Amino acid sequence: MRSKLTGIVTAVLAALGSTTFVWAAEAGAPLDQTYFWVTVLTAGFGMAIASAMAALAQSRAISAALEGIARQPNAAGRIQTAMIIGLALIESLAIYVLLIAMILLFADPFSGIIVGAP
Repeated sequence: MRSKLTGIVTAVLAALGSTTFVWAAEAGAPLDQTYFWVTVLTAGFGMAIASAMAALAQSRAISAALEGIARQPNAAGRIQTAMIIGLALIESLAIYVLLIAMILLFADPFSGIIVGAP
């Protein structure tokens, strides 16, 4: 079941990624405007995917921690501490993707290479 879901998610992401390039190839659009929209779409899809995956990982971590606490109530403090540290590390994924999206949107590190502008 998991491999089938992985295949479906990969196919959807490939389809979305390929449509981004198709939209970028519109005739008559200036290259800098096309670059801007591709950057916006890429940053948006990246943030959406990272947020969804972080939410899934956090829900699985909390579920596993609650199961562990239910089985061993005496170890609740240690499990809770480990869970909070794990949740912080999982949330850092979404924060890193947000940082990269902000860099792509506002700093435009590749615009000089792609568009040819300074």
